[in-house]
Amino acid sequence: MTNIVSNRYEFVYLFDCENGNPNGDPDAGNTPRLDPEDMHGLVSDVALKRRVRNYVQVAKGNQMPYAIFVEHATNLNTKIVKAHEETEGGYTPPDDTKGKKGASKNKVERARQWMCANFYDVRTFGAVLSTGPNAGQVRGPVQFTFARSLGPVLPLELSITRMAVAEDVGGAKSSADYLKWEAEQPEDKLRTMGRKALIPYGLYLAKGFISAHLAEQTGFTEEDLSLLWESLLQMFEHDRSASKGLMSVREPLVIFKHVGTDTDAVQRAQQAKLGCAPAHKLFELIEVKKRDGVSAPRSFSDYRITFKKSQSPKGVEVGFAYSEDGKPVIKGALREEWEVK
Repeated sequence: MTNIVSNRYEFVYLFDCENGNPNGDPDAGNTPRLDPEDMHGLVSDVALKRRVRNYVQVAKGNQMPYAIFVEHATNLNTKIVKAHEETEGGYTPPDDTKGKKGASKNKVERARQWMCANFYDVRTFGAVLSTGPNAGQVRGPVQFTFARSLGPVLPLELSITRMAVAEDVGGAKSSADYLKWEAEQPEDKLRTMGRKALIPYGLYLAKGFISAHLAEQTGFTEEDLSLLWESLLQMFEHDRSASKGLMSVREPLVIFKHVGTDTDAVQRAQQAKLGCAPAHKLFELIEVKKRDGVSAPRSFSDYRITFKKSQSPKGVEVGFAYSEDGKPVIKGALREEWEVK
């Protein structure tokens, strides 16, 4: 692969959830995640990465070099063993190491490089590859924060009725036995009650970072970066379920690209790699507030979003990514729905 990403980036990602559960908390009965102090909603970085993985898997057919390492219902060690088999020296099972603790440092590095080259999520997000057979560890260049709602959200737990049951009938040996049991039951015993957790509405903001230094180490390319933007803009369209309600990305995706200011090309490239402004200063250029008169937001139009263009630091280009024909198109200007200062 060529065209390794050589600029530092930060980005801001807005999405909302209407009448759904954007990210259930298994420690709270899978109810929507919350900050208990201010009742703002949370969506984990892991949940966002999972959706990126799912989109890439659909879009690229799970084929190398865009295969997905962390996929549903698989054993990670299977792929790590494959990395050893496909690189010089092959795979040596633990029982055949003859007293050695494991693969040599060079063998581990070859397996690590093979994993980066063939699995999109490894070279993007990183991975622990020492869960059995050892292929080392990878720090990924792309990282997300937890997404946080821009205002408090109201978690609801609603009762629902299932017009059937799923009883394990003791002694039943055939479908006829199940039918006999069913015929003997009162009608009201053949339905059950359940609960469904959701929030009426929440607008969430996530922040992301891309390290040029780590991109060099994993081989994260400009093509990979374009696929990341595409995934973020499209992933909710391929992640529909009754529990999640209506989840939508709210374009544009705001991208801060560090390009440098020095007149010397070498120094400017170094500035672009290391960055020209702190990430938090860039994130502060975007301000999201409820519109006047709105007490309980129920739609994206209930918020006013302002981009403080006049405060943009030197050496950082700002791009706004939109989805056009399913592909990301990065523009230098905002559409009318955002205000610019």
